[in-house]
Amino acid sequence: MKTRRPRTTRPPRTTRRQSVVEKIWARHVVAELAGGTALVHIDRVLVHDRGGGLTLRKLTDAGRPVARPAAVVATADHVVDTRPGRTGASEVPGGEVLLAELRAGARRHGLRLLDVDDPGQGIVHVISPEQGIALPGLTLVCNDSHTGTVGGIGALAWGVGTTELEQALATGCLLMAPPRPMRVELTGIRPAAVTAKDVALHLAGVLGEDGAAGCTVEFTGPVVTGMSVEERLTLCNLATELSARTAVVAPDDTTIEYVARTPLAPRGELWDAAVAEWTALRSDPDAEYERTATVDCGALQPQVTWGTSPAQVIGVGGRVPAGPERALTYMDLRPGQPLLGLPISGAFIGSCTNARISDLRAAAAVLRGRTVAPDVRAICVPGSGAVRRQAEAEGLDVVFRAAGFSWREAGCSMCFHAGGESFAGQRVVTSTNRNFEHRQGASARSHLASPATVAASAVAGAIADPRVP
Repeated sequence: MKTRRPRTTRPPRTTRRQSVVEKIWARHVVAELAGGTALVHIDRVLVHDRGGGLTLRKLTDAGRPVARPAAVVATADHVVDTRPGRTGASEVPGGEVLLAELRAGARRHGLRLLDVDDPGQGIVHVISPEQGIALPGLTLVCNDSHTGTVGGIGALAWGVGTTELEQALATGCLLMAPPRPMRVELTGIRPAAVTAKDVALHLAGVLGEDGAAGCTVEFTGPVVTGMSVEERLTLCNLATELSARTAVVAPDDTTIEYVARTPLAPRGELWDAAVAEWTALRSDPDAEYERTATVDCGALQPQVTWGTSPAQVIGVGGRVPAGPERALTYMDLRPGQPLLGLPISGAFIGSCTNARISDLRAAAAVLRGRTVAPDVRAICVPGSGAVRRQAEAEGLDVVFRAAGFSWREAGCSMCFHAGGESFAGQRVVTSTNRNFEHRQGASARSHLASPATVAASAVAGAIADPRVP
C-alpha cells in the first residue's frame, strides 16, 4: 500500500470552532450536496469474508473496477477455522462460498488479500491499526459494525452495508450525512485493576444502549489520556454498543509512538509531514457538540454483564438488578442474585474488542501457575497472526496451554455463532462485545468481561473477581 503525503488542510469554511471529528470530516469533503449530505473521500476500504467477497462479485457482474486497488485490503477472519493445523477451510455453513468469493474477488480486482497463510492475517479491526493500514486523520470504511474501533488511533471510520461498500470500492467516495459530534469525558483516577473494557462496559451501563444514538463520539479526559492505544481501541470498539455512528480519540504522543512501530507507517520526510499533520488534529477548546457526557471512573471495579445487552452490567461484586423479564429469564437469573460465584462452563478470550497482545498479557498474568476448573471449556484466540507470534515469543502460549486453555490461530472464532463451533447451552464469560440471545450459540448465556476477569473465572469455574488471588 502506497503512502501519500498528507492532504493539505482546506481553508475553514466557517469561523465556528470545531471538534477533531469535524476537522477530519472537513478535510475529506469533496462536495457539499443538497439535503445536508456530502460526497466524502474515503482513504481506506477494508473487506472481510462475511459479505466482502459477494460485494466484489457484484462489482464484477456490473462491469465496474475497484477505483483504487492499492487503498483496499481484504482479510479472511469471520468464517475461518481457528483450530491449530487449519487449512484455510471453514466449518460455518456457507463459509466455503464466502471464502471462495473473497479470494476470487481479490484476485480479479488486484487487491491485497490477507488469507490464513499470510503473516498479516487477522481480525480486520485488529490488523488495520497494527499494520498501519488505518492511520490518524484518515477515513476508512468496512463491512462491519465495529469499524469505529480504529478511532482509537484518531481515524474516522464507519461500518457500512454492502451497497455503501460497493460505492466506496467503485468510486473511492461515499454519500454521507455530516457527523453529529458528541463528547464523552472520562474523569477521575482509574483504579489499577480496572481495564478499558471495564470502563467501556460501565459507560454502556450509565448511558444506555442508545446513549450515543447516531452520534460520533469523541472520548476525552484524563482516563483516556492515560490509556494505551490498544486500550483506546477497546474503548472505541464498544461505542458501537451505545448506538454511536463511530468514535474517535484525538491523536497524541501516545498515538504517534504506536503508529511509528507499524509496518505501513510513513517514513522519512513523509513521516515528519504526517506527524505535523496529526499533531494539529485537536478539538478547539470551545468546540461545539450536539451532546456531552461526563463519567467519573475513580470508583470503578471490574465489570460483568448480567443480561442480554452490554448496558445490562454491574460491578463484579454487585447483585443482579431488577430488569427486563425477558433478559432475566434468558440468562436464568433473578433480581438480587450475586454474580460472583455463579458457575460457568465456558470461557472465551478473543474478538476485535480484546484479542491484542496487552489483553493476552493481562489474562496470562492471572493464569500463570493456575489451572482452569475441570468442567470449563476455555479458549484463547489471538486477534492476529502478529499477536499470536508475539505472544509465543513471550511464552504466553505456554501459560495458556498449561492452564488448560485451547490456544488457537487468529480469527473471529466464537465471538459470534454462524453455525460452526459454539458455546450452545453453556454459561460463558467472554471478552467479546455482544451478549444478545444466542450470540455465541443456541441458548448460550454470555457474560461480557475483561480478559483478566475471564481468566479468573475460568480458574474458579464461576464468575470471579480478578483482583482476588
